[in-house]
This record gives sequence, structure tokens and C-alpha cells, in this order.
Amino acid sequence: MTGKSLSLAVLSLVLAAGWQPAEAASFDCDKAKTPDEKAICADRALNDQDVEMAVLYTQLKPLLGMGARGDMEDAQATWLQRRETCGSDRSCLSKAYEERVLQLRSGFEALAKRGPF
Repeated sequence: MTGKSLSLAVLSLVLAAGWQPAEAASFDCDKAKTPDEKAICADRALNDQDVEMAVLYTQLKPLLGMGARGDMEDAQATWLQRRETCGSDRSCLSKAYEERVLQLRSGFEALAKRGPF
């Protein structure tokens, strides 16, 4: 899979998730308690980043073997703790999402390099 086709595949996944109501995909905004969750729910750009991250995570996870899947879950838990340290700082949250999305995309790229499928 080329970089362009990978980008198109990711974009398709994100657009497919776009039908959802205006709340973050990875958690229920009605139950948001922490400052980071409240900031994500209140900011459309952060919400969109959360949706993209959640879609990538959800799509990549079942493609991995058990060991790699466990590592990915651990990395996600660590990342969520890091995100929480941002509090309501939108710049910090946005940067955290950018970094996590890049990590998840690199997971797809690693799988594509192992092809053919």
C-alpha cells in the first residue's frame, strides 16, 4: 500500500465515522468528567482529532497479533494518561493527538510493508 493509498484508506475511515453525532468517538461527552475530556467535547477540532485517533485505533487493533495487540493497548493506556496531564490546555491536547495519530498510522504502514495481502 503506498502512502497515498494509505492516506485515502484512513480518510475513508474517518469520513465513515463522520455520520456520528457531534461528540467524541472514544468516550461519551455526557459523562465527561476530567478537564481533558471536557475540553475535547467543547472543541470541534479536538473532537475531530479524537474521532480520527479512535477510528485508527479501532481499525488497527484487530489486524495485530496478540502480543502486538497487547503492546498497542498498553501504549494507548499510557497515551491516555499523558492526554489527561494536558488538562484543558487545547494546544497540549492537539499535540498529543497529532503524535498518537502518527504512531497509529505508522502501525498501518508497518503492516502494509509486510504485504501482499
